[in-house]
This record gives sequence, structure tokens and C-alpha cells, in this order.
Amino acid sequence: MIEGPYFVLILLGALGTGLVAGVFCGFSTFVMRGLAALPPAQGVAAMNAINVAAVTPAFMLVFAGSAVLCAMIAVVTFVLWPDEGKAELLLGSALYLFGSFGLTMVANVPRNDTLAQLEPGTAEASAYWPTYVREWTMWNHVRTLASAAAALVYVLALT
Repeated sequence: MIEGPYFVLILLGALGTGLVAGVFCGFSTFVMRGLAALPPAQGVAAMNAINVAAVTPAFMLVFAGSAVLCAMIAVVTFVLWPDEGKAELLLGSALYLFGSFGLTMVANVPRNDTLAQLEPGTAEASAYWPTYVREWTMWNHVRTLASAAAALVYVLALT
């Protein structure tokens, strides 16, 4: 049984990755659908506003803080090499660090940056919008699953 500070660390990791999965799930299941239903100029403007608003201390604490927790869990797991839950702990850390946090940096943020450079009412923005929605949402589905899976395997490590 995992106990003490290590238990708390893993519990916080499960909570953080689960919270991030919930945010991403909301985007995948209804936010992006709602934005895609808008005329392109309105969708582009709304998504750009969301992307600016998302970089708040509260969200970044959960999103980046979960990455820090996952990295700490991986390091502590390598150092302690517990008999119970080591595969789940390393898998959970990898799922979040690569499948959620890392994927955000290489797939979603570059698309956000490209969108931010476009003036919402232009032909260029209107042409890019359907591609953005399709690709961004596809990668967001992957981030959602990776974050949820990380939370799940952390919980399994504790059982």
C-alpha cells in the first residue's frame, strides 16, 4: 500500500490530471461544436478570446502544476521503485507529460498561434477556420483521453 507523502503526491496527480481531462472533455464535446457552428469570423474571434482568457493563474496552476506533479511522481517512483503500482505510476506520468502537456505544446498551441495571427473577418481566416477546428479538436480528443487515462492509472496505483 502506498502511504504518506507519496500517497498525497499521487492523489494530487490524479486530481490534477482528472481536472484537466474534464476541461479538455468540455472543449471536445460541446465548446468546439458551438464555435464551429458560428460564422467563421465569429468563431475565429471567439476562439482567439478563449485562448487569451485560458492563460490564467488558476488554469495554468492546474495544467502546468499537474505536469510538475507527474514529473515528480515519475522521479520518486524511479528513486523508490515501489513494489506496488510502479507500472501504473510511470504510465500515468508518461500519459500526461507526453499525451496531454507535450501534445498541447506541439499540436494545439501552434494552431492557436496561427489562428491568433489571422484577422477574424478576412478570407484567410475563413479559409483556415474549418481546418483549425477539425485538427485542433482531433488533437484535443487525444489530450482528453491521455489526461483521463493518466488519472485512472494513478487511481489504480493507489488501490
